[in-house]
Amino acid sequence: MLFTGELIDANRAADWGLVNRVVPAGQLRAETLKLAGRIAEASDLVLALGKQAYYTQIDLDQPKAYAYAKEVMSMNSLAQDAQEGMAAFLEKRTPGWTGR
Repeated sequence: MLFTGELIDANRAADWGLVNRVVPAGQLRAETLKLAGRIAEASDLVLALGKQAYYTQIDLDQPKAYAYAKEVMSMNSLAQDAQEGMAAFLEKRTPGWTGR
């Protein structure tokens, strides 16, 4: 697509992992709000750390990106919200985020 400018249809974009899902136009708003709601349920801190890590590693070569991601994930697992998320998952309950 980058080199040819050739457009692809929505189903191919989904097959290639370029979009989360494909829905009829009439369902787009509802599905978008559902996805936004799922994101909003997550810890603000963990989302911010993940986003920062993504943008930091994007320009690294693969071995350095993997090493960086491993370090970040190890450090992030010590965060209070990460511990809460793991505990909530194991206890099958809704997590109580603190932003720490």
